[in-house]
Amino acid sequence: MVLSFALPKRWQPASVWALYFVGLLPAAWEFYLGATDQLGADAVKTFELFLGLWAIRFLLLTLAVTPLRDLFGWNYLRYRRALGLLCFYYALMHLTVYMVLDQALDVQAVIDDVLKRPFIMFGMAGLVMLLALAVTSNNFSIKRLGKKWIWLHRLVYIIAACGALHFALSTKVLSVEQFIYIGLLIAMILYRSYRPIMMERRRAARKPVAASSSRAA
Repeated sequence: MVLSFALPKRWQPASVWALYFVGLLPAAWEFYLGATDQLGADAVKTFELFLGLWAIRFLLLTLAVTPLRDLFGWNYLRYRRALGLLCFYYALMHLTVYMVLDQALDVQAVIDDVLKRPFIMFGMAGLVMLLALAVTSNNFSIKRLGKKWIWLHRLVYIIAACGALHFALSTKVLSVEQFIYIGLLIAMILYRSYRPIMMERRRAARKPVAASSSRAA
């Protein structure tokens, strides 16, 4: 028996908008703490890291939708677009804080920082790919691109790899939380590689059952 956590259909459209609202609350609250001088001595860096961490969390939630459906029968595809866009919003805010508040829009300072800390390039590359996915996360793009849309949105796994590298290399010593998130990102990437094999085995297992049913009929 598969447990179901689905909402009634009449509530589902509103629940998507509620997800956007709730998903942006952490950023709003952290901004309030920063504006009221409650983020400590290095408020900018604290806010910047906070936004990056939430980008990783929403990326993980986005990637988890397919495994949850495949392995447990929990269908949250309706929320995957919102989760992906929330990931993009947090990543964009993360970069904005870095560029505007941390580096004061000093291009040369950014270049010097990237050369000094190359892991920043992984984050920027991931954001560029996220932008492509965010721009095409609409019904018009799905119809216009057809099968190309599916291939384009598989970039999310390359984004996950970039996010894992950016996150892992951002500190000299990894915390337990970082190990958990990086491990989950790697697990999602590995699951995507294994999924075609798993689905093929499931189809092969169903064929004998279907054949015996047709003979019995």
